[in-house]
Amino acid sequence: MYEIFQSAGLSRDIVWIGSGKLGFPDRAVVAFAMGCDIVHIAREAMISIGCVQAMRCHTDWCPTGITTQNWWMQAGLDIEDKTARFARFMKSFRAELLALSHAAGCHHPCQFTGFDVEISTGVNQFCTLEEIMGYKRDPALFTSMEDYGPVG
Repeated sequence: MYEIFQSAGLSRDIVWIGSGKLGFPDRAVVAFAMGCDIVHIAREAMISIGCVQAMRCHTDWCPTGITTQNWWMQAGLDIEDKTARFARFMKSFRAELLALSHAAGCHHPCQFTGFDVEISTGVNQFCTLEEIMGYKRDPALFTSMEDYGPVG
């Protein structure tokens, strides 16, 4: 899909959102290398606030009270605790994603390319993500935070 818009010169006019188990920094890096501008995190965020994946969300009887409209089930929620847990998850996710970026010589995760990620294709065989995808993502316009001037 990306390469279709890229060949038409439209890939920079679209915000590419990656979704689907990208709540781990290494997986988010792959999404950025494929051309995503941002990633959507759901499952991992829900787990961070106590979801046990009972898959009863639609029944209004979530055992943890997180995904229910039932007032009795909601009464067991400690909102301050859930807020703090989610904040810790997001701060850790961001820190790890930036650590991976900096370790690879990037200022920002959007600077990853398919050439930066190697995928195992067998015993002692590796290919770059770019070779597997068959396209090269548009270069990131972001260069460094210094280009944006002082903060505050």
